[in-house]
Amino acid sequence: MRTIIKVGVCLALSIAFLTLLVPNVAADRMVNIEDAGNISWILICTALVFIMTPGVALFYGGMLRKQSMTSIMAQTTIVIGIMTVSWVLIGYTLAFGTDIHGIIGNLEYVLMRNLSYDTIADGATIPNMEFMLFQMMFALITAGIVLGACIERVRFNAIAMFIAVWSVLVYAPMAHWVWGGGLFAQYLTVLDFAGGTVVHICAATTGLALVLFAGKRSERIMKDRPNNVPMAFLGCALLWMGWFGFNGGSGLAANGIAINAIVVTQISAAFAMITWAIIQYMHVGRVNVLGMIAGAVAGLVAITPAAGYVGPTEAIVIGIGGGLLCYVGVIFMRKKSGLDDALDVFGVHGIGGIWGSIATGIFALPAMVPAGYEGLIYGNTDLFLGQIVAVISTLVFCFVVSYLIIWVISKLMKVTMDETEEIIGADIIEHGEPSYRI
Repeated sequence: MRTIIKVGVCLALSIAFLTLLVPNVAADRMVNIEDAGNISWILICTALVFIMTPGVALFYGGMLRKQSMTSIMAQTTIVIGIMTVSWVLIGYTLAFGTDIHGIIGNLEYVLMRNLSYDTIADGATIPNMEFMLFQMMFALITAGIVLGACIERVRFNAIAMFIAVWSVLVYAPMAHWVWGGGLFAQYLTVLDFAGGTVVHICAATTGLALVLFAGKRSERIMKDRPNNVPMAFLGCALLWMGWFGFNGGSGLAANGIAINAIVVTQISAAFAMITWAIIQYMHVGRVNVLGMIAGAVAGLVAITPAAGYVGPTEAIVIGIGGGLLCYVGVIFMRKKSGLDDALDVFGVHGIGGIWGSIATGIFALPAMVPAGYEGLIYGNTDLFLGQIVAVISTLVFCFVVSYLIIWVISKLMKVTMDETEEIIGADIIEHGEPSYRI
């Protein structure tokens, strides 16, 4: 523990010193009344995206045993703190600072320096401080999604340290490559409106790495039923509502693109949910609530990278494909993969993110994208191939680096619980705070 504290102190001192080397950046123009609509809309979207992370705690917690409810709330809460601190100290500047050889951003925004709340840069629609805050919420929810894969095995201290390192070595580079002018933007014809690669594939693949390292839970735990379906339903409702800000705000303006993004988000989620329900009924002869909300999330994931580039008709196809492919993906992960992805993170977020990213390369409308970025069905192969390369690159990078991080952490502390501890539950073993007393 002393080693960890020393490393943290050294890192903080290093960052503080580096701020002295970074010059101030001149502002472009002052905010005026005409900017009020965009600023207000993105502030609302920021709040909507924030509520998704507590929503994940309820969504995941309702699907777990009652002995794990406190654990998922604790992990989600610490993720909010860690990702915020990391983003403020260094994450944002690594993601959105001036590009360094396509790999990472520079240190111009370290410790939130040079971020203005009352000026707007040339070509932007909102102040860069507001943009920083909006993007912070994406960092929070991405880390929150990771937790569902390895829950009930990885210890609280270990997952906290993992997320702290992962935020700098995995999430920040991914955000830079896609949205910050890095590798993907420079060398690929690629589109990701709201985070198919950066958020969903990244989170799901990270979760898969943790699952592979931690191994399976006890069979007794895996057979337990969800403890609170209404809570899972409420969590899904918060996620669904938050997704309107997630996708609707990603155009960074209160305009027609925002309207379209919200419309296609609702359409994709509904068609995916209905598709999942039909397939589940054909497969097992019944439809349950957890299946329907999983289907809705699959549709929300699938439309995320395409929300600013497709219309309602394309959203129907993407939603149906998301419901079908994610259902099959979940069944495969549970029955055939040999991995214990506790809450189907890869089956839903991974498969849904992959499908949505590739579907963007197929269906992107000429009227909604720059020239040369049209989808495959309009005769352009560049975007389709670029999306495939981006997906593969994200899978490889996030898995390899995430696995290395947890492997190194395992040399510093005990990462997983033993079978007895798993059965008793992390609520008691780690937190001494059961969620239910009846």
